[in-house]
Amino acid sequence: MVADKSGWVAGKILAEQARVRGDAPLIQFERGHMHTYGEVHALANRAGNGYARIGVGFGDNVAVMLNNRLEYLWSWFGLSRIGGVLVGINTALKGTFLTHVLGNTKARIGVFEPEFLPWLAEIEDTVPDMAVVYVPADVYDPDNLPSFKRIEVRCFDEVMDAPADEIAVEVSYRDIGMIMFTSGTTGPSKGALMPHGHLFLFGECMRVHLGMTDADIYYIPMPLFHAQGILMQFYATLITGGSAVLVKQFRATTWIDDIREHGATLANLLGVMNDFVLRQPEREEDRDNHLRMVCAVPVTDETMENLRARFAIPKFNEIFGMTEVNLPVCRPVEAPDEAGCSGKVWDEYFEVIIADPETDEEVATNEVGEILVRPKEPYCFMAGYNGMAERTVETWRNFWFHTGDAGRMDERGYVWYIDRIKDTIRRRGENISSFEVEAVFLDHEAVKECAAVAVKATEGGEDEVLICIILEDGVAAPNPEDLLDYAAPRMPYFAVPRYVDYVTEIPTTPTAKIQKNKLRDRGLSATAWDRDAAGYKVRRG
Repeated sequence: MVADKSGWVAGKILAEQARVRGDAPLIQFERGHMHTYGEVHALANRAGNGYARIGVGFGDNVAVMLNNRLEYLWSWFGLSRIGGVLVGINTALKGTFLTHVLGNTKARIGVFEPEFLPWLAEIEDTVPDMAVVYVPADVYDPDNLPSFKRIEVRCFDEVMDAPADEIAVEVSYRDIGMIMFTSGTTGPSKGALMPHGHLFLFGECMRVHLGMTDADIYYIPMPLFHAQGILMQFYATLITGGSAVLVKQFRATTWIDDIREHGATLANLLGVMNDFVLRQPEREEDRDNHLRMVCAVPVTDETMENLRARFAIPKFNEIFGMTEVNLPVCRPVEAPDEAGCSGKVWDEYFEVIIADPETDEEVATNEVGEILVRPKEPYCFMAGYNGMAERTVETWRNFWFHTGDAGRMDERGYVWYIDRIKDTIRRRGENISSFEVEAVFLDHEAVKECAAVAVKATEGGEDEVLICIILEDGVAAPNPEDLLDYAAPRMPYFAVPRYVDYVTEIPTTPTAKIQKNKLRDRGLSATAWDRDAAGYKVRRG
């Protein structure tokens, strides 16, 4: 039992670090000013006082739809000081996807990039709670805004133009600090309610298992609306007392150049990012860097050795986690590099078993089953799905959280991730709700039934999205390009299917539930249309 968790709140940790190491560097955006702990502490107070002044109270949700930028962090810290809740929104969401997130959280105030305001204007009538949206000052142009009927658009400087006075609001590790949305399968995406204690352990896990020190510099290209960027990388840096470099987005072409320029010692690579980096032209200076460890998830033996040889990376790490359950399986610093091995159970805080997905009974050593998790400490796990009690209950059965992921545990107690069991699709580091993809296509006049599933384009490759479609009776099959032209503006770019297959039957159970496991097992048929082969390009905006 942990004796004291009272300090497990981001605002409190920042205040203490500012007291101890006020002039030490903390965070730099791209090639801009390196902010010290003391400067960030003052900016956090200004943001907290500013949010309180515009009416954000304890427990109020604030929707943040920003690219990676420092204002994202100022908002998080400021809300942490006053008990507000940051709702991180994936910057690709639009249409019904964006409506769902804003409707579920009932946020009255938002902070948006101007490029996303047209998407908000399109759904304004469906989000009656949203009242005011703030735009960062460097991109705020009052003469070039979309037309809103009701929602006000203001400059974020109105929030930050507040005193840096200390804030006396008491915020506990038990209070909700963030809501992050994870993909659904039989329903819309679910907003995980994340207590401050839960947020803290994401960073603490990385500090412990990467052996972080205050001399480390973390390179962060991961989006801040995901746990990787804001918690596993930045929060870990804050807890440790090191520094970090935040960039707008991952760029394979400059990945190692940025790391070299900033003297970064730590970096993360996720999924296909490994391949993107390795595809860049090889140069003599690739090995000229200060990296001491890379957290790469997942990697094969070949990929890990190629990265090691190419960039002189001395050590790798892998971790298993989810937004809902934290990072319950982690590879100790002293453990050998084994591609595909997530590590050992972090048994100070979590219990993990590998169980038969039908019976929830633990399976034998090295047998594949579902990874089940539960916390040992209160408030170190999600508190449930926001406004979705039924979905919360579904994930808990026999007192275990069901991750929907398959794995095995070897005789040493090391866990090896195998694959997903549930119908969630994961593509390019993004979880995709098959339900929400299907909902878009079902609105098309030619579509009678459909099912979205994950398929492999190549052996061992990442998931791609396949949409299987049954047409309305007597309707001619639309050109696949025209079908995607209809769907793409209504969904995130990463969720647009790569494959379209017109079928006459979709397998179902006797209770009419689609048997997606059969569609996944079947894979790609000879009739499936491939947008990549056809040269169809999905635009992000």
